[in-house]
Amino acid sequence: MFGARCLLLALRRCSSAPCPKHTQAARLRVCEALEAQEVAGDIKVQGWVRSVRSQKEVLFLHINDGSSLESLQVVADPTLEHRDLSFGSAVEVQGKLVKSLHRMQNVELKAENIRVVGPCDTLTFPFKPRERQPLEYSRQFPHLRCRTNTLSSLLRVRSEATAAIHSFFKDNGYVHVHTPIITSNDCEGAGELFHVRTSNKVQEPGENSHFFNVPVFLTVSGQLHLEVMAGAFTQVFAFGPTFRAENSQSRRHLAEFYMVEAEMSFTESLQDIIQVGTRLCVILKVLELSPPFTVITQLIRICSADLLTRVCLFHRLGLADAYQWYLDLRQFGSAPHGGFGMGFERYLQCILGVDNIKDVIPFPRFPHSCLL
Repeated sequence: MFGARCLLLALRRCSSAPCPKHTQAARLRVCEALEAQEVAGDIKVQGWVRSVRSQKEVLFLHINDGSSLESLQVVADPTLEHRDLSFGSAVEVQGKLVKSLHRMQNVELKAENIRVVGPCDTLTFPFKPRERQPLEYSRQFPHLRCRTNTLSSLLRVRSEATAAIHSFFKDNGYVHVHTPIITSNDCEGAGELFHVRTSNKVQEPGENSHFFNVPVFLTVSGQLHLEVMAGAFTQVFAFGPTFRAENSQSRRHLAEFYMVEAEMSFTESLQDIIQVGTRLCVILKVLELSPPFTVITQLIRICSADLLTRVCLFHRLGLADAYQWYLDLRQFGSAPHGGFGMGFERYLQCILGVDNIKDVIPFPRFPHSCLL
């Protein structure tokens, strides 16, 4: 009994004793390290090696993690050099952030430990240090080209432009709508559609040949769905992928691209639409360039159900049955409305001066090419 009490007392003392603290190195992104105003000890940076330069008394590395266009210089003892430490390898560097003696940089990382997380075979890696490959060559490697300086810079601008467009519409009271990718509507009537079918090749007797009971396609525009939503929210926009089955290899065509589309109810003149597009360009700081609007829809759409029916019959489109929902929009509380669409990749191609539209989208889709 006495022994059990002594054991219990000892366990309580052990549980109340302070545990030794193991300090972990603070993890910094490259952009955070470069912006540091003061030296810091015990930090850890992870990224990919952009260059390796080994001298007799010192080892220089430049690493980048994608958070900054500029790379962080690492200074290390040559004994820390690993046989797998090469251009393109993924590394983790731990050490102290110190003031740099070089005039072109404020700080550098004095390494105490370098760990190669993932080696890179420089002999088979398609990109070499200090070699600037043409964009046509990089296009062959959609899974690796984002690591090049040119493509990473272009995609960084794309990300900023995307955020700016969303901010513009949000700040101006627009509701963001996710329009469907699969649709039964041929919005623009151009006939250049991707048909969507199931992969089942064997059809059971009596089985409907269409999964949705009607033919469906990949969307060419979200305009019709935005018209629906504008009848409830007044101002709406969509920013998503659209698809065109154009057999074109030109520098300005993609089979899959992104569209910025807006729709507004209670519009009074074409100037209302132009003002929105102009203000969007001001926000994007490209007012001096012509807005690359691929589609500017009619400002005052037909609001009379009878008139629309007569127009459909006149053109023998037979829309009265298949598009009854569209007629309902004109019959139940319709208001003058209009909008516009802007091809996002063409906009980027315009402001960045990129020769080929395939180089402003991460994974380009075009005739005879769907890599990755």
